[in-house]
Amino acid sequence: MGMNMSEKILAKHAGLPEVHPGQLITCHLDMVLANDITAPPSIAKFEEIGRPVFDPEKIALVPDHFQPAKDIKSAGLAKIVRDFAHKHKIVNYFEQGRVGIEHVILPEKGLVGPGMLTIGADSHTCTYGAVNGFSTGVGSTDLGMAMATGKAWFKVPEAINVHLTGKKPANITGKDVILTLIGKIGVDGALYQSLEFTGEGVAELSMTDRLTIANMAIEAGAKNGIFPYDAITEAYVKGRVKKPYEPVEADSDAVYARTVEIDLSALTPVVAFPHLPGNTKPVKDIEEPIAIDQVVIGSCTNGRLEDLAIAAKIFEGHVVHPRVRCIVIPGSQAVYKEAMHKGYIDTFIDAGCAVSTPTCGPCLGGYMGIMTAGEKCVSTTNRNFRGRMGHVDSEVYLAGPQTAAASAILGRIAVPEEVE
Repeated sequence: MGMNMSEKILAKHAGLPEVHPGQLITCHLDMVLANDITAPPSIAKFEEIGRPVFDPEKIALVPDHFQPAKDIKSAGLAKIVRDFAHKHKIVNYFEQGRVGIEHVILPEKGLVGPGMLTIGADSHTCTYGAVNGFSTGVGSTDLGMAMATGKAWFKVPEAINVHLTGKKPANITGKDVILTLIGKIGVDGALYQSLEFTGEGVAELSMTDRLTIANMAIEAGAKNGIFPYDAITEAYVKGRVKKPYEPVEADSDAVYARTVEIDLSALTPVVAFPHLPGNTKPVKDIEEPIAIDQVVIGSCTNGRLEDLAIAAKIFEGHVVHPRVRCIVIPGSQAVYKEAMHKGYIDTFIDAGCAVSTPTCGPCLGGYMGIMTAGEKCVSTTNRNFRGRMGHVDSEVYLAGPQTAAASAILGRIAVPEEVE
């Protein structure tokens, strides 16, 4: 019986010829990740073990959630991470000025790649499946043990074959693809399963699209999301990933729990209404205008250069609606710098947007865009749970960068075609 992509990676890292769904295995890890919120409790567990880190080059510490420090407590969290990184000579520690949102900078810097196995104390670690790796989020205790041993245990997940066909329309982004999928199967539709993306439609997706889609696999309950290695993957990782890597592909007789078909050519821009990512509706089906107070463009889901390029193109010659505040957050310093060179930052500022240093910020209700009761926000982030971005009586509508930019201009949920 053949294996799918996830099973092949897990089998290799467990030193086994094959694995099957439900099997409990222990695997050697290629990368271990934590941020300023999750690293401190992981460090506390690590110190209880009383041994050195397993490999200072295979641990990434990224203070991105509450940094630059928003208050005394967040400054204290950052200091714990900073002191640990210096003490153990962690190679991939990213200080302020060199930091970015963790799930943007790890692929960007080539720290994750095809066939690699990564765990992170953050649920959106599943992002790295976009580059043909197996990556998933874990708790702080597991992360602390991993920093000491370089190992973690897994229950091999079943897999869902998400079969993509058709041509992707110009007004569609990866965000529309993943929101459509979650709307179709539900927020628990892939509970502890792998979402494996296959079919000729995969070639229609840019690496930014794939990173966005893999990032939100967890919003369908998935253990991970993973894409095949193809010419787009090769072009992205070539010269970027310095360590040797081995791409994986599913066997022709790989077993899947089920297949979900998505015809890209049939997609239209969608938004996820409060308070679940699966509460999706096509923008064209919104009958009564939904006035908004805020727009956020950025995050580990949509803070890459292509996302900013899409938004900037729509903002050209337009300004943010007088009733709306629009916050743009580049995902990394490299994205920020390139966006500046290409004129995107000028476009955003001329349009009346606030442009922030790279940070998770408002996505988790941290800072840089917290809402009060009754306010509504269109956001390119990944979650819209009640109270996610501030007051429990505020509302978050998830969308792609093209919809977010158009909504900021018109002051209501809209698509670019509505912007004159």
